[in-house]
Amino acid sequence: MDSHPSFETLIEDQIHKWQIEQGKKYKNPLRPVITLSRLPGAYGGELAKKLSEDLHIDLFDQEIVEQISQNAHISKRIVETLDDQDRSIFDEWIAALGEDHMWSYEYLQQLTSVIAVIGAHGYAVIVGRGAGFILPKTVSLRVLVTAPLEKRIRNIMKTFSVSEAEARRNVMKVESERRAFIRQYFHADLTDPVNYDVVINMENIDVEAAAATVKELFNARNWYHFQMSQE
Repeated sequence: MDSHPSFETLIEDQIHKWQIEQGKKYKNPLRPVITLSRLPGAYGGELAKKLSEDLHIDLFDQEIVEQISQNAHISKRIVETLDDQDRSIFDEWIAALGEDHMWSYEYLQQLTSVIAVIGAHGYAVIVGRGAGFILPKTVSLRVLVTAPLEKRIRNIMKTFSVSEAEARRNVMKVESERRAFIRQYFHADLTDPVNYDVVINMENIDVEAAAATVKELFNARNWYHFQMSQE
């Protein structure tokens, strides 16, 4: 029997948590996030989980973000978790993105809203789905996790106990899909370092060391220089 909580349970728990946080009288005006892009087999998912645990912040992996984006009812519910302050932040970000995004894509509208809600609530790690291209640079630490192709293939072989040929097919397919997604929706190169604050090459470092590096950068950043425009 599967002991893992269902998607619906995970989302309900998260919504409940956000609703409780709405009632906090002294809520910080800025609650930063980490956006984590990764090449397949580079252990980006493991790094995201480690950062979430060590920093005690929420983790939104690609699958959760994707499922919320494809469910209009749930997307609406999470937008409704924003209080007046966070809704103002959300509206400002959406308005700023309007000129640069291909709003003819209904999916992109849903995806952008979901990621903007997570960003407005803050204190989270968001994996994939172009989060680093959606949220303002001033409120997110944008991380790319990479490694040489052969290293990533070996990682997949070890993790999933598959042959080299199967691992190679998987890595090439997923990498192609991720590059195409960023190119189609954001007109950007997934692996261009100028799109990130830090690029972690996992060829010769483990998840523990990578997490320590990202945590140091996250904690050292002077986030509160960010100023929302005021009416």
